[in-house]
Amino acid sequence: MTGKTVLLVDDEQAIRELLALYLNKEGFTVHEAADGAEALIKNQEYKPDIIILDIMMPVLDGLEVCRQIRKFSNIPIIMLTSRAEDEDRIMGLELGADDYVTKPFNSREVVARVKAVLRRLAAPQQQPAPALSYPHLTIDMAKHTVTAFDQEIPFANKEIELLWELAAQPGRAFSREQLLESVWGYSYCGDTRTVDTHIKRIRKKLAISATSPWDIKTVWGIGYKFEVKK
Repeated sequence: MTGKTVLLVDDEQAIRELLALYLNKEGFTVHEAADGAEALIKNQEYKPDIIILDIMMPVLDGLEVCRQIRKFSNIPIIMLTSRAEDEDRIMGLELGADDYVTKPFNSREVVARVKAVLRRLAAPQQQPAPALSYPHLTIDMAKHTVTAFDQEIPFANKEIELLWELAAQPGRAFSREQLLESVWGYSYCGDTRTVDTHIKRIRKKLAISATSPWDIKTVWGIGYKFEVKK
């Protein structure tokens, strides 16, 4: 990853120093910011390849920084949170964050996720896939749209990718680890809640009812599958 630039945003200097040490060892150039306002300025100044962004910060919190950046940029963002509640994670993902890591974290895991996101961006882009259609559901990756029960529903990047991965192979049970690898591009690092949080958000957006002709089912002990009812 030599030549890639990371903007590391956290109000705790010790965390910035530790992550910067690991990132520098892997060949990354690291720029740091201690609050949200400084992060917006340095993002414009350095044009980094990826941002590691803490949620709880002074001046502007990470959620507001993510919201502001997503108005003009699709730069990948990995959020750091010290809270265990789903609310922070769901809010960050809804605003367009690509992933999150919960504190305390393993620095090697953070670096692995950074490298995985950048590898996916560097991979040759395939031609836009055709739409998937089921009764009352259309997923169009080329247009980045999901239409359910005659309503177009806004989906974040990873949400639509995860829905597509499941719906493209109806009836197949995917483990959380398989979904992490295929959608996020990294092997299991000890926290599969990323998948669970996205599934929860997708289900809520689709408003799947008991009479729906399809469903996203939990396969206990394994993971999830997209099921078309007969």
